[in-house]
Amino acid sequence: MARKRRQLGEILKRWGLIDDEKLEEGLKIAQGSRKRIGEVLVSLGYAQQNDIAKALASQFGMEFVDLDEPDVVSKDNLDLIPSDLIKKYLVLPLSKDGNKLKILVHDPMDLALIDDLRFRLGGELELALGAKEKIKEYIESFMSETQASIDEEVRKMTMDQSLDRGASLDVHVAGEEKEEAGEDDDAQSAPIIRLVAEIIKEAVITRASDIHIEPFANRVRLRYRTDGVCVEKDVIPKRTQQSVIARIKIMSGMKIEEKRIPQDGRIKMKIGGEVIDFRVSCCPAYHGESVVLRILRPDAAKLGLKNLGMQDDTLDLFRSIIARPNGIFLVTGPTGSGKTTTLYSALSELNRPDIKIITAEDPIEYNFKGINQCQVNEHIGLTFSIILRAMLRQAPNIILVGEIRDKEVGEVAIQAALTGHMVFSTLHTNDAPSAITRLIDMGLKPFLVASSIQAVLGQRLVRILCDHCKEPDEDPSQRLLNLCGLSKTDIEGQTIYKPVGCTRCGGSGYRGRRGIYELMVMNNEIRELAFNRSAVNKIRQAAIASGMRNLLGDGKLKILEGKTTLDEIARMTQVEGTVDIEDDNIDDDSAIE
Repeated sequence: MARKRRQLGEILKRWGLIDDEKLEEGLKIAQGSRKRIGEVLVSLGYAQQNDIAKALASQFGMEFVDLDEPDVVSKDNLDLIPSDLIKKYLVLPLSKDGNKLKILVHDPMDLALIDDLRFRLGGELELALGAKEKIKEYIESFMSETQASIDEEVRKMTMDQSLDRGASLDVHVAGEEKEEAGEDDDAQSAPIIRLVAEIIKEAVITRASDIHIEPFANRVRLRYRTDGVCVEKDVIPKRTQQSVIARIKIMSGMKIEEKRIPQDGRIKMKIGGEVIDFRVSCCPAYHGESVVLRILRPDAAKLGLKNLGMQDDTLDLFRSIIARPNGIFLVTGPTGSGKTTTLYSALSELNRPDIKIITAEDPIEYNFKGINQCQVNEHIGLTFSIILRAMLRQAPNIILVGEIRDKEVGEVAIQAALTGHMVFSTLHTNDAPSAITRLIDMGLKPFLVASSIQAVLGQRLVRILCDHCKEPDEDPSQRLLNLCGLSKTDIEGQTIYKPVGCTRCGGSGYRGRRGIYELMVMNNEIRELAFNRSAVNKIRQAAIASGMRNLLGDGKLKILEGKTTLDEIARMTQVEGTVDIEDDNIDDDSAIE
């Protein structure tokens, strides 16, 4: 059973600073004036500021810091947190040990203040207690005019003080000049505008692909997805939940008053001289609307085939297939596995003045010069199938269909392939061979599927080890080796690496992602199996027999090349007949978002 916390007056009595009479007098005045007992006792002259702070520290089990002692707070430590926070909240940074920041506060019961500090500063906070007036005197004594001038620069920076303080990040929302001017007049909205801008800026700088704002009963969780893995940044103060979500809705063109149904929007922002698109999704949840911002970086579509991570033999075969004059080329994998990036990279290589390319996408993620891109709009009846039929009258050489979702789209895609067009598209299947049976299950005729498909590329994204901190794994787990299809003999003379973590990779040990691939090229045997509606495992066996390297095989090569780890390949692939992955070092969720 938890020990009951002693009252402040009882502590002061026990220390002999006041007696029952003084305590009773103080309590009466405090009750009538709604002041705290500590303030009243100081105003009556019965106790000093330090006495009250020391008693509060004892009451809450905190360290007491007496600012009357010399050199308690180093002036050099004032740069550990922004000066606007120091002045606004009357706090002082005492020291920093790794990711833990020690801060001197004056009120242990001001949870909102502590909540704001945790959000703005990030990392772990250790709180100590001091007298409010003493802290104020210290700040007034040592916060010079020079420090005040720095304040304006610090205020414009991102919330994460580990970022480069010299970075000049200009944030501008396209078409929002007048709206911003009006909102800045509102004293309540200005901090929210800055807060949302800071969240977005930090996500861009830390290479995140998504920003997740998730309301719960007593907090609003903020997470960034970096290299395919969600990392919890901190909590947004609960009282700002509605304001933050409303601000994002304004920026993305959503209806602020509509909270009952999901909404989608887009934001175009200029950050550090580069215009970046954000795809925004807002979905009603139990404790409020959950918001996800997908960061669409312009350089992602310009990655190039060489940088996708394909082995040389796979890349050569891939290039020869996409250069064919007709047929269907499919890319398969779960959501977030890089399918769109692969297709865009292929189109970038094929985009020449003598070739006409048209795309039907939902949504259009990246704009390309020289390519006709059409946006699907279900609300007005502009569907994939209608756009596809219109495309065929435009005499294109290459058609890209964002996704084959149903029989109707599949039939038009096959018709286009059989009438002399090269069609690129995606499917959500676990591997390349499954794409054949998925199309047939949609209701497409097997002989049309067999004759129109040229090749299917299955892919996943795995995290790549940070070159600055990776270390050899002298004793790799036998279970992980088994899951990756490797033996001690296979790794003899080879170096297997493990993640360590450093400042360059944010402590994760990984920096960036690359694909692992399996490229199934259709041949007579596979076409015959498709025509006869054969099972997936038979198609897979025929593909491997004809030279296809499966996802696991490609992953093993990347392990032996020192690019990724056993954990990553075991997490993203599976071997038939093995038990499910339960190792503590392996993430149970194998899907990539």
